[in-house]
Amino acid sequence: MSRQPKIAPSLLSADFAHLADEVARVADADWLHVDVMDAHFVPNLTLGLPVAQAIQAVSPVPLDCHLMIENPERWAPGYAEMGARNVTVHAEACTDPRAVARDLRAAGALAGLAIKPGTPLEDYLDVLPDFDTLLVMSVEPGFGGQSFIADVLPKARKARELVDAGHLTLLVEIDGGINADTIEQAAEAGVDMFVAGSAVYGADDPAQAIAALRAQAASAMSG
Repeated sequence: MSRQPKIAPSLLSADFAHLADEVARVADADWLHVDVMDAHFVPNLTLGLPVAQAIQAVSPVPLDCHLMIENPERWAPGYAEMGARNVTVHAEACTDPRAVARDLRAAGALAGLAIKPGTPLEDYLDVLPDFDTLLVMSVEPGFGGQSFIADVLPKARKARELVDAGHLTLLVEIDGGINADTIEQAAEAGVDMFVAGSAVYGADDPAQAIAALRAQAASAMSG
């Protein structure tokens, strides 16, 4: 079965003073990536559940909530209950990843597990069957606009091999520094879902940027 690339613009690169308008600008996307940061797990503070609920109410595409927070066991289910399509928690912040995945699925969302650039995939292979998405961070979480770390691509490649062999049923997602210069190597490594911030929101025409990124990724996948 051929893979179809999916683009998830990162709201972190949007104009926070006009969130409803910024959400509408990416109606051609597959998911909308919403970064939740608590200034504890990462050194930045963005938004929480009330703002995410407001975004959910106006978004033309499903929300992909990426929780860069401590104690995700407590907070993550709320994002699933509000209607997010996918809720991702960080492996490094979870005491019991399987329990979080179970709670997210029970609340109606896909369950995602994120790993930082320095976190080995091998440490979490045993829990990945409980998850629906694997988010490979290609920058250090916490701030947008960072440069792509190509050294993480073997993790995406390993996950893709396990999916293709039937050992896992996962969407492989990547987040950090994805743009026209990096998306093809990520696609070749086996990524399905590409989070793109400034590459979409920094473009004059976000819809055109989404289409161009999608076409680039599709070409790399088929090649």
